[in-house]
Amino acid sequence: MLPLNPWEHYFPTKALYSLCMEPVCREHGITRTELDILLFLANNPQYDTAAEIVEVRCLAKSHVSTSIKALERSGYLEKRYLAGNKKTAHLSIQDRAKSLIDDGRKAQEHFFHVMFDGLSPREISLMQTCFTRIQQNIKQYLEVHDL
Repeated sequence: MLPLNPWEHYFPTKALYSLCMEPVCREHGITRTELDILLFLANNPQYDTAAEIVEVRCLAKSHVSTSIKALERSGYLEKRYLAGNKKTAHLSIQDRAKSLIDDGRKAQEHFFHVMFDGLSPREISLMQTCFTRIQQNIKQYLEVHDL
């Protein structure tokens, strides 16, 4: 038996993250999903399509689509198509989103500061290694069982 059941802490962690992100959403007049998408794109430039956001972040396709449209209307995102491929839209963050992303990143830093308070860099690194392995195990199991 595990001395710690990590999934029992999922909801408090999620609540803390929401608490940290809410002021940014309010100040900039955007939804949490819109902020999550902008931060994801800013922090992970190797992923720049809606399909990748859905897959990597495990968000609902409809929520991603709706949020991308809102971000385009607000001038925060622009869709671009590669030559010869008008089907896949690549998303690029516009200059107008810079202060919003900066505020979002500050909120993320605050979240991590609160969450990792009192932990040494070595402990944080060990935790990252363990969680990465756990996610790999889960993904591998789900793939083998076609889930």
